[in-house]
Amino acid sequence: MATAHALWQSVLGEIELSVSHATFATWFQNTELLDDHEDNITIAVPNVFAIRQFQIKYDAQLRGILQKNGIDVKQINYVVNTKGKKTVINRETTRNTTPRAREEVAQIITPSKSESTSASLNPRYTFDTFIVGSSNDLAYTACQTVAANPGNKYNPLFLYGGVGLGKTHLMQAVGNEIKANNPSMRIVYINTDTFVKEFTDAIRFKRKVSDKYRTADVLIVDDMQFIAGKEKTQEEFFHTFNELHQSNKQIIISSDKPPKSIPTLTERLRSRFEWGMAIDIQMPDFETRCAIIEAKANLSGVELERDTVEYLAENIKTNIRELEGALNQLLAYAEMRGVNPDVVTAEGLIGSARRTRPRHLTAKQIVDKTARYFQLSVAEVCSAKRDKHIVLPRQIAMYLLRSELHLSFPIIASELGRKDHTTAMHSVEKIEKASKLDLTVREHIAEIREQLYA
Repeated sequence: MATAHALWQSVLGEIELSVSHATFATWFQNTELLDDHEDNITIAVPNVFAIRQFQIKYDAQLRGILQKNGIDVKQINYVVNTKGKKTVINRETTRNTTPRAREEVAQIITPSKSESTSASLNPRYTFDTFIVGSSNDLAYTACQTVAANPGNKYNPLFLYGGVGLGKTHLMQAVGNEIKANNPSMRIVYINTDTFVKEFTDAIRFKRKVSDKYRTADVLIVDDMQFIAGKEKTQEEFFHTFNELHQSNKQIIISSDKPPKSIPTLTERLRSRFEWGMAIDIQMPDFETRCAIIEAKANLSGVELERDTVEYLAENIKTNIRELEGALNQLLAYAEMRGVNPDVVTAEGLIGSARRTRPRHLTAKQIVDKTARYFQLSVAEVCSAKRDKHIVLPRQIAMYLLRSELHLSFPIIASELGRKDHTTAMHSVEKIEKASKLDLTVREHIAEIREQLYA
């Protein structure tokens, strides 16, 4: 087994050099070579979504790298690890499946209603059904750590980001995972609106509401931004938070803003929200959006052509809910009309529904929006000035030109009035690193993107 492990690490090392970070993190990072017996090998993958990716996209690449390492493969089997169960799937398993067979595959990752962890937790929200990319990999890892050891690390865990980016999915996945591993633990999931309403009713009808939450082993609170401006509710939540935290009970919170940006939030609550770990979830990049579309289509028993997947991913960049909505619309239309859900059909549906949105984002729009966001003129951003308040916007503009339009470095340099493309390379690299470490830079990028696609 040690030999198999060393072989697979060598294979992964070569793959990591040939694919993007998001692709490697999404499909390869959590895989394992279990057996290389004779000319058959078995690879463990995290979920059924990865199976088709390996079979269709990466099979030839894997076989080539394995052959370079002295393994001549005739058959590749896949093992899906879910809740301690192992389901072996070879190359024929997901090919030409019937609707009943597809339903059985979906059940591998979707618990039945009888297994529901709580009336308030959705059993469909699990780690296995969450698509990981560069925009959410830190949040995903932190949530897995919390689920494995609730109350002892990252407490509280505070997730923030725009609408429809997966915060609710991740938080409920933590709850479902904890409940599966510790059935006796009491998991309470609520929306802040519900907490506010229950607290208001408790005052009105003179009854206590705190016991419901203060006896929880894990308290998961969604949309904390709605507590802003409600002083009495904030005070009640402050005491609930303190009692749970002092008892090493896990607290998980989500919001559309980081704690420091929630208006009229009391300072004592703000400081407590920042005690543990605050992580932002950004818009998924192009490759992650493609992975999400393929995974959702797979659950519906549909295999989309690559150009259809890329069309949807390229034209819908606001949030995952809108992405899923567009996919559902396409699949429903294709089924009702008896046509293929191809790129022509997608263009007809999505294009007509999105006339108010820019069909093709241009370099000029990115530079203009970035300059306006930082209250600068385009001439200043494109000038040779090295003032700090101009350099950062210029670098962010270059980063967005690269990430949103995939322009070459010479073209990026030209758009910003530079002759040397190494300036663009340095700027993009610097912002890529800063966006992982600097909350302010991440917020700037997210807000400019929102304006670009609003």
